[in-house]
Amino acid sequence: MCTAICFKTKDFYFGRTLDYDYSYLEEVTVTPRNFEFNLRHTEPLRSHYAMIGMAYIFDGYPLYYDAANERGLAMAALSFPKSAHYSKIMCGRENIAQFEFIPRVLGGCASVSDARRLLENINLIDEAFSDELPISPLHWLIADRDGVITVEATREGLRVYDNRIGVLTNEPPFDEQISRMRDYMALSSREPVNYFAADLKFEPYSRGMGAIGLPGDLSSASRFVRAAFTLHNSRSGDSEEESVGQFFHILGTVEQVRGCCEVAPEKFEITIYSSCCNATRGIYYYTTYGNRRISAVDMHSENLDGNMLVRCPIIRGEQIYRQN
Repeated sequence: MCTAICFKTKDFYFGRTLDYDYSYLEEVTVTPRNFEFNLRHTEPLRSHYAMIGMAYIFDGYPLYYDAANERGLAMAALSFPKSAHYSKIMCGRENIAQFEFIPRVLGGCASVSDARRLLENINLIDEAFSDELPISPLHWLIADRDGVITVEATREGLRVYDNRIGVLTNEPPFDEQISRMRDYMALSSREPVNYFAADLKFEPYSRGMGAIGLPGDLSSASRFVRAAFTLHNSRSGDSEEESVGQFFHILGTVEQVRGCCEVAPEKFEITIYSSCCNATRGIYYYTTYGNRRISAVDMHSENLDGNMLVRCPIIRGEQIYRQN
């Protein structure tokens, strides 16, 4: 399962954790403007915005998990296993498979407003990339500096939600997540005030007691609340180092440690990678479970007018700075 967040200081930052029990050997991938995306049921994308993100490359096609384009629009796909439902091909609509959705949006849209207009004619269809890669049940977070939306394809159709929280996890559907947030209205980053009874004098015995009741388990509903609380109470300087560092600290509150989420005997879900993309500048930062050092790939260091993917295998081995 996964958690995605949006964060603004001087620049706009977007990223996520990828939590799963195995890796597809994903890579940081830059797709230049003239790489051709062959879409199954519509015209190919021969010329489009350049993008950078984490992708699994299969048969030369970048299957993006999350990415941002050169205009500052970012998008992430997160598992939505119980509620996702894709349609059959429909006449008069732009039929897009779920694995084409990120390239189609980021390739052709410069903003969330552009994405909203595109979505009015999109039909997400139930077509797999190949026999080896079955259909993934997903929903999406799409954001730029000025707005955030959540997109969910369910049996009721394609739903687009304004997302003022700036967070997405997995199940339940987004509207239910937002409704559940009201259960935590009393939480605070400040010291608690005693409202228990006027005639009983209680004093806090520890710092941080204003957040008692903040869920600490690994479920997607609890991670949603915990990420939202941390994100909206965090404070950061405007420098790149402070902003990126703070972003990873926020994601650190929802990371999964090997052994704590057993999905099969001796098989555990872990945070395979965490990402933070400065969408304003096109710099993609990441850490991995085995490498806590932050690594960075700058899309503008590559030839964005090319037609070949730029692939950067992620660093998985721990890098320890030995000070003496």
